Amino acid sequence: MPVQLRSIMRERWSIETSSLWLPENPARGQCDVTSLIVHDLCGGDILKNRAPDGWHFYNWANGERHDLTDSQFSFIIDYSDLLSRRDDALAGTALKQRMILRNRVVRRIEFCGVNAV
Repeated sequence: MPVQLRSIMRERWSIETSSLWLPENPARGQCDVTSLIVHDLCGGDILKNRAPDGWHFYNWANGERHDLTDSQFSFIIDYSDLLSRRDDALAGTALKQRMILRNRVVRRIEFCGVNAV
């Protein structure tokens, strides 16, 4: 997974990609949509973990855990790495939110010449 993907995602999150987004906490509410886009671009698995407000989604690719939205929490996550179905992450986001984030990320990756896979 490209190292740049974390910063690319962070720059592309907004209220349009999650209704929970806040300028002071841009990763807030972005875990489901982000894990889906990372899964689309990089493959691997979507994992989940219990969080105070429900499930927290993240990715496993190339033998490593990749949690691009861990900064939304003020505590260290005790990962249980439960394998998730894609439908679980889909339940927390709308198609419009996914398409907005995916299009923003793909355009930026293409502009930078980053190989997503």
